[in-house]
Amino acid sequence: MNILLIIIGAILFYIVFVAVSFKDDLKAIFERDPAAANFLEVILTYSGLQAMVAYRIAHFLRGLKIPFLPRMISQFAKFLTGIEIHPGSRIKKGFFIDHGMGVVIGETTIIGNNVTLYQGVTLGGTGKEKGKRHPTIGNNVVVGAGAKILGNITIGDNSYVGANAVVIKDVPPNSTVVGVPGRITKQEGKKIDISLDHVHVLDPIMQTMDEMEERLKKLEGK
Repeated sequence: MNILLIIIGAILFYIVFVAVSFKDDLKAIFERDPAAANFLEVILTYSGLQAMVAYRIAHFLRGLKIPFLPRMISQFAKFLTGIEIHPGSRIKKGFFIDHGMGVVIGETTIIGNNVTLYQGVTLGGTGKEKGKRHPTIGNNVVVGAGAKILGNITIGDNSYVGANAVVIKDVPPNSTVVGVPGRITKQEGKKIDISLDHVHVLDPIMQTMDEMEERLKKLEGK
C-alpha cells in the first residue's frame, strides 16, 4: 500500500511539475499536434515532452558543473524515449518533437524559439573537431522526418527542411531545403506555417523542369 501511495504521489508531482514548468512546450504541442487530446495524455505519454523534461533537468545540472549525472540522465531518457538530447545543447522555448523516435541533438547545437522536429532528425557534427561543431537552428524552423543537418551551420528563421534532406551548408531565412545534398528554394518569401503540408514542398529541380517545359511550349507555339 505504501509503495502504491509513493508511486501515485510521484506521478502527481511529475504532472504538476511539468504543467507549471513547461507551459511553452505544452502550448506548442497543442498548437501543432491535432492528436493532442488533453493535458494528462500529453504529459504522461508524449515521448518528445518526456525527453525535454529530462533534457531541461540535465542541462540545469550541467550548468552547475555537476559531473556524470547530466549524461546519465540524458542516456536514461534516450533509453525510455528513443530521443537523444545532449545536456550541453541549448534549446529555447516552444520546442516540439513530434513522434520523436531516432532524434539526435548534438552537444553544441543551438535551437531557437518555436522549432519543430519530426522523427529521425539528426542535428549532428561532421567530424572530431572541437568547439562549435553542431548546427544553429533559428526561430520558427520546421525539420521534416529523417532530415540530417550536419556541422557548424545556421538554418535561418522561418525555414523548412524537407523530409530526408541532408543539409551541410547555411540556409538563409524563409527558405525551403530539399534533397541530398540539400538544395535551397524560397517558399514564396513567406514565413512557413508550422502546420505545413509536407506533400506540398517546393523542389528547386522540379521548379526548373517546369520552367523549361513552359519555355518549350512557348517555343513550339511560335
